[in-house]
Amino acid sequence: MKAEALAKLSLNPAGWSRRVMCMVYESLIVLALLLVGGLVAVGLPSGESGVVGLPRLALQLWIGGLVAAYFAGCWWRFGQTLAMKTWRLVVTTAEGAPLPPGRSLLRLLVAALTLPLSIVWPLVDRDRQFLHDRLVGTRVWHIAA
Repeated sequence: MKAEALAKLSLNPAGWSRRVMCMVYESLIVLALLLVGGLVAVGLPSGESGVVGLPRLALQLWIGGLVAAYFAGCWWRFGQTLAMKTWRLVVTTAEGAPLPPGRSLLRLLVAALTLPLSIVWPLVDRDRQFLHDRLVGTRVWHIAA
């Protein structure tokens, strides 16, 4: 999302319940990505315990890359994923600017590493931010109608 487009929006800090419900919706989209991305495994050689060795690593990297491209790409290009668009949320830097590609990838990595703690972190955070947003310097906003 361009800075000019962001400036025209009426943004309020996103509430905890809206963000968690967005995460639930997001998990369905990620599940679909995993299923579609996993179709590649049909053609991989496998043993009794499934895909093993180098093909397994390649499959894991492929699926991880799909998920990373979805999240980081959407945050960088549009400021929101499909689920965030549905819940009328947008992510920006702490200063309110669009996320650059590097910050988008960093947000994804830190969110993945801190997810369980990050969800309860707003209970102790002064601005009610998730832990990964606090650490990376991003904010999630609700787009007012």
